[in-house]
Amino acid sequence: MAKVRVATDWLAACAGCHMSLLDIDERLVALLDKVEFTSSPVTDLKHPPADGVTVGILTGAISNSHNVEVARQMRSRCQILIAVGDCATFGGIVAHRNLVGTQAALQRAYLETESTVDGLIPNSPELGLPLEKVTGIAEVVEVDLFIPGCPPRADDFHYVLSELLAGRTPVILPSEHFRYD
Repeated sequence: MAKVRVATDWLAACAGCHMSLLDIDERLVALLDKVEFTSSPVTDLKHPPADGVTVGILTGAISNSHNVEVARQMRSRCQILIAVGDCATFGGIVAHRNLVGTQAALQRAYLETESTVDGLIPNSPELGLPLEKVTGIAEVVEVDLFIPGCPPRADDFHYVLSELLAGRTPVILPSEHFRYD
């Protein structure tokens, strides 16, 4: 039986959600019998393969034009898209920038901080152009499943992946699988 192909990527995020995925620990090794990770921000392969994957996992908020491109590419190359973490769900802590506006946040971060000397706001197409509003992924592409948390627990990740591999749709409700403790 062919392995289920999974691609992951992170957008405007701290990497905590990907750490939770890795925190599945030895259960991750067991999943590798059934799953092939084709790309990830923690490997050399950064983009989902052009021929597609079954499951795409995105973490982080949409905060710049590069994030939009990555989300659209992942959506176009996966059958099931999972938004993981509070940033991916509704913008999370990254969306605090919305309280003051993009330009004010950039000015404070790069020009006005107490440690700044001869500051310059980065302006490169390679970095992506900042958006006026930080959002969750569903504001840009259709999302099939959300895993909440900041970051979600490793057990939550394992539950969702195990259910998908068993051909079931995970039930994401506050329960023994999704606690807020």
